[in-house]
Amino acid sequence: MNLDGTKKEMEKVLAHLKEEFKALRTNRASSSMLDHVTVEMYGTEMRLRDVANVTTPESRQLLITPFDPQAVGAIAKGIERANLGFNPAVEGNTLRINVPPMTEEIRLRIVKDAKEKAEKAKIGIREARRKGNEGLKQQKASGMIAEDEQKRGEKRIQELTDESCKQVDLLFAEKERDLMAV
Repeated sequence: MNLDGTKKEMEKVLAHLKEEFKALRTNRASSSMLDHVTVEMYGTEMRLRDVANVTTPESRQLLITPFDPQAVGAIAKGIERANLGFNPAVEGNTLRINVPPMTEEIRLRIVKDAKEKAEKAKIGIREARRKGNEGLKQQKASGMIAEDEQKRGEKRIQELTDESCKQVDLLFAEKERDLMAV
């Protein structure tokens, strides 16, 4: 793996972490809270966002409008099955979810979960570093690059690793601040 490949791997890990953080519940309602909800429709499991439109009419409320009005019951079951602590209220052809305020216990549990996700991201970054360094060693062994080029490459990969780990820490600190805000 070359330097660009290593950098792309690390960027992928950071992008994935950002997506995972979006799905973590905060004190405000967000359509991304339901991104991982699946609904059984037409004999198959489908993502909620593929079968309905999710909006936030108020800061603590989600409004789900199915593309197929007959799917309201299946969507309600999918949300309950996701075990997010929400009770969807069926109102005609829509569902409304009032997002309850989070307790201190719930906040701490979600922060702990966010910290685990951040640690997994750092592991992914270090794995990309390992692959990059291995690629440099292979290139040197095959005579494609000189030893000083290998050392420069390893130094640059370490700089990318440090930079990416710092970004993970910043993302986590921002998410933690967001979660702990009352």
